[in-house]
Parts: sequence; structure tokens; C-alpha cells
Amino acid sequence: MSTDQRSPSTANAAERGKSGPASRPMGIREAFRAIRKGIVVMWWSFFDWLAAISWKALLLVSFLALVLAGIFNHPVLAFVLIITSFIIKVVAGGKRRAELAASEATMRAETEQLERTVVEARMEALQAQIEPHFLFNTLASIDQLIQTDPPRASKMQQSLIRYLRSALPQMREGRRPSLGQQVDLCSAFLEIMAVRMEGRLQAVVIVPEGLKSAVFPSMMLQTLVENAIKHGLEPKPEGGLLEIGAEIVDGQLAVHVRDTGIGFTPQAESGVGLANIRERLKALYNGRAELIISVPPAGGTCATIKVPYEIAPATPPA
Repeated sequence: MSTDQRSPSTANAAERGKSGPASRPMGIREAFRAIRKGIVVMWWSFFDWLAAISWKALLLVSFLALVLAGIFNHPVLAFVLIITSFIIKVVAGGKRRAELAASEATMRAETEQLERTVVEARMEALQAQIEPHFLFNTLASIDQLIQTDPPRASKMQQSLIRYLRSALPQMREGRRPSLGQQVDLCSAFLEIMAVRMEGRLQAVVIVPEGLKSAVFPSMMLQTLVENAIKHGLEPKPEGGLLEIGAEIVDGQLAVHVRDTGIGFTPQAESGVGLANIRERLKALYNGRAELIISVPPAGGTCATIKVPYEIAPATPPA
């Protein structure tokens, strides 16, 4: 026999020597701790099961439990367990309903916020497309008027500067826009369009100073003004009057654009601009705002946007 070969008893002793303290059985304290942890896990699993199971299924399980308890002569214990389960079911059901309601509210809020973000992003993209087109046309008109009518060219240039002074800060700041900002923007826009239309456009702004600090979504008012000019006043040979007004109606801020143009047309109602306004109002206010198109008794068209009345945050000093 070689010296490398060892007897089984020697090998077993060596293995026991290698295992050391790690191979010792679990202590009593650790065992009780593991048992307690298992009981806690089973209890909360049972609690969650009672919260999720229907009353019909729970009654069926209780009936089966009573039958088995009768077979094994323990009906009292089974009855006590069933009554306890019913009480826990009531408590657990309320807890589950509260958790589901909170989860649904959170998901709904996240969805609405996502919809608002998407709609506003689309609005910013649309504005980015519209602004260069408007600027190029205005600059082209100024260039042409410089050759033919310098005073009008100067007036249009001043109106364009005023328009840009109103528009650019709103794009940079990212704060909630106010009605006063939108009115200033539209007033400058109307001055430019009045020069373009050579006196066929008369504009009137009737907005109380106290309402100019109210929150009002950006570009909506200008969209209404553009629609009124494009679909109502420009097609009319003699042009007409465009009025911007605002008032509080039933606790809401109602802003209207009224024109004396050719009147309401289905094409204007189904236009992209108005559809975009309705989509944004739905996303921003969740049914608490609306766009109303009406025909005034004197003719023309009136478009009114109603939104919840809210004061815009004050602009911090520079």
C-alpha cells in the first residue's frame, strides 16, 4: 500500500476538520427567527389573498372548510377561523380598494400629464413652423413697401418689432402665459395685418386691465385672430371689424374674437387651427374648458374660448 492511500476513517476526520464551525447546526435563536419570518410572510400573503379573492369564492372555501372540520371533529375552530377571515376580508378589501384607487389616480395623472406634454410639444413644433413663414412674408412686405410707400413700411417695421418683443420672451421664459401677453402679441399682429390689408381691417381690443393677469394658453388667441382674418375678413372686398374681448362668465374666463366678415363656414369650423385648439383645451383642462363658434345677430363669426379663471404667477424682477 502506498503512502498516498489513506484509510476511510482518516479521510472522514480530515473532512470534518475542513468543514469547521460552518457545518455546525443552526442555533435555537436563528431557528426561531426564521420561523417568525416565515409566519409574518404567510400572514401577509393570507391578508393579500383575502383582499383579492371575491366574496363568492371565499364563501365556497368557507363551506368546504366547515365540511372538513366536521369530518375531523373541529367545527368550532373552523367557525372561528371563518369569522376571523370575514372580518379580515372587510378590512383587507378596504385597503385594497384604497390602493387600487390611488394606483388608478396616479396612472390617470401620469397619462394626463403625458398628453399635455405631447400636445404642447406639437404646439411648439407648429409654432416653430408658423413663425418663420409669418416673418418672411412680413419682411417681404416691408421690402416692397420701402420702394413704394416708405411711411407704411416704417409703420409695419415698428409693428413687427413690437410683435417680436412680445413673442420672444414668452418662448424663452417657459412660464405660464397670461392673457395680457397674448393680447399684446395679437395687437402687434393686427397692426401688421392692417398695413397689409391697406385699411380694410379695423381692430378693437376690449380687455379689462384686471383680466390681463389671468392665465391663458399661448397662441390660441392668435389662432382665432388669424382664422377670423383668413376666413372672414380677407375674402370680403370691403374688409371689416375684428374685436378681441374678455370677461368673466360663471366663474370662467371667456375670451372672444368677433369679426364682421363673410360669416361662418363649415370649412372654418373643421380647420386644423380650431381642431388643434380643442385638442389642447381637452389635454390642458380635462373637460373644464371649451371653444364655442357662434354667429352674432349682426352677421360675421364669433369664436369664444372659455377656461378656468386663474391668476398667472407674477414675473420675478430681473
